Amino acid sequence: KRILVIDDEEAIRKSFALALEDTGHRIDVVASGEEGIECHQTDPYDLIFLDLKMPGMSGAETLLNLRSKDLKVPIYIVTAFYEEFFEDLQEVRRKGLDFELMRKPVGADQIVQVTNSILEERVAYLQQ
Repeated sequence: KRILVIDDEEAIRKSFALALEDTGHRIDVVASGEEGIECHQTDPYDLIFLDLKMPGMSGAETLLNLRSKDLKVPIYIVTAFYEEFFEDLQEVRRKGLDFELMRKPVGADQIVQVTNSILEERVAYLQQ
C-alpha cells in the first residue's frame, strides 16, 4: 500500500516515515499541499496524512482539491490547530466530504495503529 504524508514541518514528515518504515508500505512525504496534489494525481495513494496549517495552500484547501478528484482515499488531517481551522473544516463537512482528524502530537504507535486499521478496513471493503 502507498501512504502520502503532507506536512510543511520536516520533523513531522520524518516522524511519520520512521513510524511507518517497518510496516511494509511505501511512504512518500512532501512539504506542501501543491506537491501532495500533484503526487496523488500522478499515482494515487491508499492513505493520506495531511497537515492543516501550511504556508501557501492550507490543509483545508488541499483537502478540497484532493476530494474533488478522489472521494475514496482515506484522508487523516493531523493538526495542533483544529480550533483555528474549525470553520474551514465545517465547510468541508457541509459539502459532504469525508476526512478524519488526529490531534498533534501524534506518537509512532498511534500512527501505525491508525494506518494498519484504515488499510486493513479498506482492503476488506474493496474485497466485498
